[in-house]
Amino acid sequence: MNAAVRFRPLANTLVARNSRLVVPRQIFRQGLRPQPIQSFRRGIASDAATIPKPKPKPKKAFRILRNAWRLTLGLTFLGAGWLAYSIYETRFPHEQIEPDPTKKTLVILGSGWGSVALLKKLDTENYNVIIISPRNFFLFTPLLPSCPTGTVEHRSIMEPLRHIIRHKKASVKFYEAEATKIDNERRVIVINDLSDVKGEVHQTEVPFDYLVVGVGAENATFGIPGVRENACFLKEINDAHKIRKTVMDCVETAMFKDQTQKEKERLLHMVVVGGGPTGVEFAAELQDFFEDDLKKWIPGIADDFHVTLVEALPNASSHVLPMFSKTLIEYTEKTFKDEKISVRTKTMVKKVTDKHIEAEVTHPDGRKELQTIPYGCLVWATGNAVRQVVRDLMSQLPQQKNSRRGLAVNEYLVVDGTDGIWALGDCSATKYAPTAQVASQQGAFLARLFNSMAQTQNLESELNHLEEFSAQAKVQEERESLEREIQKKSRAIRRVKQLSPFEYSHQGSLAYIGMERAVADITWFNGNLASGGSLTYLFWRSAYLSMCFSTRNRVLVIMDWIKVKVFGRDVSR
Repeated sequence: MNAAVRFRPLANTLVARNSRLVVPRQIFRQGLRPQPIQSFRRGIASDAATIPKPKPKPKKAFRILRNAWRLTLGLTFLGAGWLAYSIYETRFPHEQIEPDPTKKTLVILGSGWGSVALLKKLDTENYNVIIISPRNFFLFTPLLPSCPTGTVEHRSIMEPLRHIIRHKKASVKFYEAEATKIDNERRVIVINDLSDVKGEVHQTEVPFDYLVVGVGAENATFGIPGVRENACFLKEINDAHKIRKTVMDCVETAMFKDQTQKEKERLLHMVVVGGGPTGVEFAAELQDFFEDDLKKWIPGIADDFHVTLVEALPNASSHVLPMFSKTLIEYTEKTFKDEKISVRTKTMVKKVTDKHIEAEVTHPDGRKELQTIPYGCLVWATGNAVRQVVRDLMSQLPQQKNSRRGLAVNEYLVVDGTDGIWALGDCSATKYAPTAQVASQQGAFLARLFNSMAQTQNLESELNHLEEFSAQAKVQEERESLEREIQKKSRAIRRVKQLSPFEYSHQGSLAYIGMERAVADITWFNGNLASGGSLTYLFWRSAYLSMCFSTRNRVLVIMDWIKVKVFGRDVSR
């Protein structure tokens, strides 16, 4: 064999060390010439090209962002699906069960927080339910102070009652009318049609087996002359319309040609009477309206527009928002000072005319002084008074003679001196404050009570049938089986009847104070969590959104907030 051929494999094993070729000694000893190494280099390069290079691992920060994006995208799709399903369910209600004439008639008066909470949780298939109210919608009152300034449109906080009752399992009758008399002896209610369009019958009677009175309360004027004739109230949606019209009329009249400076200052002085949440929130909304929109489009009012908050009760404290903690009260008063909202406490209104208020001011030294406060728009946001229909029912019951605030009720909200009549909300006299939160919990409690009563009646009816069968049974085994079933039904009845009396659970208080700030006094475990500022304002908005009655209301309110943020508030009347 040729030596060159024999040692060719050794030549192909050449390796590179420190840029020099190391050739095996056997090759030189035999006088052989090494083979070229080009093929070796090409083989190495070819093999390296076929080996996949490992992908670099993404940095940790990018992985976190990518996962966050995926989570956000997934939650967005889930939210969109939930929203679509909610809208579909709202738009297309199911068929309802027709009323059963053999069942008892339950009449609910009013369409406020208590009545609607009762209707929402009530099993309507157990009763023939009738709703009677002069308005055919539920009003989300916590956002009512935002309506006169245009922050929220009035339709966005109104939920039609027809939407609510149409989604119940059994059909519910609704009459848009005012209850003018409750006859406890005859068990009937006299109702009047108050609409502008009346038919041949506009007054009639509605019989009842059970009655829930939830008509609320009317505005209290404390007998002060001129309040009802000259002030604007803030309790219903029509009140918000009236305030809006009055405020814009004052602004445009102040800008009238040749208007005197003194009259201009009077017209642009907006007075809010009432240091509670409603008065504080409306004063803050009105000042925001001026700062963000009015003085931008009507610069001529910039130096004269002014908002004053007056605490009008004769025994008023020295602070606004008395239900909040001292820290939040001080924070609210400081914020109002920054916003240039005047706060006048210990100021008792004595008389109201069409252009000024006469008030008795108590100074820190105890000295009292009668002052005249001119105004253009006066908003009265304090106090509740008993409605006439409630006063009439109280006059029929001797047990109600000592009650002043409303219908006195027991621990199960049964009206004292009656059988089968309950009262809740602002028209009842309890140890709790007349707030929407209290009324809502009372409505939910009564729903559980009525559901329990219906369940008890059904179980008792079944128990009577079992006892009849047991008495007629001739076979011992059949009799023992029926006895076991009777004992089982008896235990179920005892469990259903074990309903505790009503107890209010305070969840906290919220209030908007202007400049995109809010205060919150929230119940947290065994204590309270007090906070205020911009983050609390976001919590205030999210809390009110969650409390809105339907998905429709939530979407409309969010759209209103976005619209105001982008385009500002409308300054037309």
